[in-house]
Amino acid sequence: MSASPIAAAKPLIGDEERAAVDRVLRSGMLAQGPEVAAFEEEFSAALTTGRACVAVNSGTSGLHLGLLAAGIGPGDEVIVPSFTFAATANSVALTGATPVFADIEPHHFGLDPAAVEAAVTERTAGIMPVHLYGHPADMTALGDVAQRHGLRVFEDAAQAHAATWQGRQVGTFGDFAMFSLYPTKNMTSGEGGMVSTADADLERRLRLLRNQGMLRQYENELVGVNNRMTDLHAAIGRVQLTKLPGWTKQRQENAAFLDQNLRGVVVPPVAEQATHVYHQYTIRVADDRDGFVKALREEYAVGCGVYYPIPNHRLPSFARELDLPETERAAAEVVSLPVHPALTQEELDRIVAAVNAIAGAGS
Repeated sequence: MSASPIAAAKPLIGDEERAAVDRVLRSGMLAQGPEVAAFEEEFSAALTTGRACVAVNSGTSGLHLGLLAAGIGPGDEVIVPSFTFAATANSVALTGATPVFADIEPHHFGLDPAAVEAAVTERTAGIMPVHLYGHPADMTALGDVAQRHGLRVFEDAAQAHAATWQGRQVGTFGDFAMFSLYPTKNMTSGEGGMVSTADADLERRLRLLRNQGMLRQYENELVGVNNRMTDLHAAIGRVQLTKLPGWTKQRQENAAFLDQNLRGVVVPPVAEQATHVYHQYTIRVADDRDGFVKALREEYAVGCGVYYPIPNHRLPSFARELDLPETERAAAEVVSLPVHPALTQEELDRIVAAVNAIAGAGS
């Protein structure tokens, strides 16, 4: 009998989340209300060392509104990685500003500070590092570049809940930071995003922008949108937040097991200054990555992902001729293996056996 497939990712929804949704349904307060306010406060205390948090309906909305609230718009440039999900660059373009793609460093998939510095022009307004796969970008060196050139920093922390750089939580370095709450993230609200900031004016503008430009009904202060989070989603998020520490520990333990037992592939290095939370456990396969993925899925029933096979600068939506060698190499080599906290020891053993067999056959 063939083995059951191992899921690449698995949202964990339990009785506590269902009870929280039922509580909101019984209350009759379904739109943005007390659950959202409580979720914002609890998220702030747990993950952003008390920075104000503003809940929105998606991570992309969080980036977009954060940039608008920061005054980014036509004529501005924001330096972003090309090796990331398209929402990073999309959010810049949606403001009317121009995303400028810079290369990544070769170890942790974060923006390369030297490449960022080389991309600065008189129009550059900010830098948007991505803490990709749950590993923090080098916020020390990127912060130094920003300071030298008078630039603002906007963090895309979509995949990095509870990650740290030099002991400091991601989401606390930039003018604002965005965390995604999509179902496959390290915690979810079903769908949603959270924006953190220490700037009171930026926070107020975020709250206005997400709610048609008003804080009080019919007193529209500016042109806004409807990017609110519902109380149903916030109730799920509040429960998930309490489970995040245990899930993070399990992800790290699963990653440590894979580190110790995988052979013939490049396992993800972790910077000495970093706490990695393993949204993805991303290895590199230098030879025939696509064949490796096909064998994992079809011969061994091990789910896996390739994030991201087409760099942003080569997508039809941007289509730019750029020389970004580390970005291109990563796009050709990366494979993300299951690392989620629902994995059993038997499944971890199967992942190791499958990867080692395929890697050994190709050597």
